Amino acid sequence: MTQSEPQPQDTQFEQLRSMVESEFTVEESLMEYNTPTFYVKLQPDSKQAFLRLYKRLDPLGLIPVLRKREDKNALQIITKPPVKPSNKRINLALFLATIATTTITGYVLSTGWEGKGIPDPLIGALMFTVAIMAIFGTHEMAHKLTSRKHKIEASYPYFIPGPPAPFGIGTFGAVIQQKSLAPNKDALFDLGISGPVIGFIVTALVAIIGVQMSYYTIEVKPPPGTMQMSLLLEFLFVMLQQPPSNPSGHVILWMHPVAVAGWVGMLVTMLNLTPAGMLDGGHAARGLLGQTARNILSFIAILLLLFLGYWPMAVIAFLLSQQTHPGPLDDVSKLSTSRKLAAIALIIIYILCAAPIL
Repeated sequence: MTQSEPQPQDTQFEQLRSMVESEFTVEESLMEYNTPTFYVKLQPDSKQAFLRLYKRLDPLGLIPVLRKREDKNALQIITKPPVKPSNKRINLALFLATIATTTITGYVLSTGWEGKGIPDPLIGALMFTVAIMAIFGTHEMAHKLTSRKHKIEASYPYFIPGPPAPFGIGTFGAVIQQKSLAPNKDALFDLGISGPVIGFIVTALVAIIGVQMSYYTIEVKPPPGTMQMSLLLEFLFVMLQQPPSNPSGHVILWMHPVAVAGWVGMLVTMLNLTPAGMLDGGHAARGLLGQTARNILSFIAILLLLFLGYWPMAVIAFLLSQQTHPGPLDDVSKLSTSRKLAAIALIIIYILCAAPIL
């Protein structure tokens, strides 16, 4: 009687089990639907153990996935999905198109400003374009750099051109395409928080510059249409541009194109922080609270948008909330305490970018 030779899949399974056992205490191991599955016992350093295993499996074209199953921790080893390379010419074409549409918008916003801080509408157009592209560009590049830090596959920013003024603002913002899952909740939270925080800082600087170049007038008949300002923008105007007292007519605020760019930046930041779908707030809430609590928070945030009068944003957030967030590869380890405290910054930014209830 001869002993059968070990099959290749058996050999690979034993190799994988040895790698998992070097990082975790394995309570049970089996092939589940042709997927190596290990029920492991967590240790105080399990988060780092998972990252070490993640790095060891990467050269083999494999990735670990850790999920809670009732009272057990199931770690499965799956084949790393192929990543389709991005066509950078598309990024460049969209970037140039967005510069064109925002420049047109800036030109329209600058007409009538001759002798009031803008010598030529073309100068105002360029100022608006630089301001708004800086806001969206730094926001998305913060995401890109965070992705690179945590070894998450992601594209370069895709700027999205939109209808120029008077039909729009010339852009719908910018996005990066995430092509792989975050390794753990820390990385997922960092991915969500990085863009809004950096983008908000740039937006605030743009708004401060723009507010100081804006001015008030008093008119008997106000022009049609008003802009609902955020709390921060309203505060900046009160501090930097005192409106006339005891006017004989209507006080009209003429916002410089750069101030309009700051207004747009705050509006988009508030939308991005809505905890829905794959929005930045969705990433942060998923890493902080988990799937179920994030869904509840998303519903509350959509109601708040409706209450504040942001109907289009509420519709967008509702549609995005229908998308289930995949979560990180390690969905068991806890978010670090420092990141839980950093979530307070997101709440503050959201409030500052929201319009006051009138």
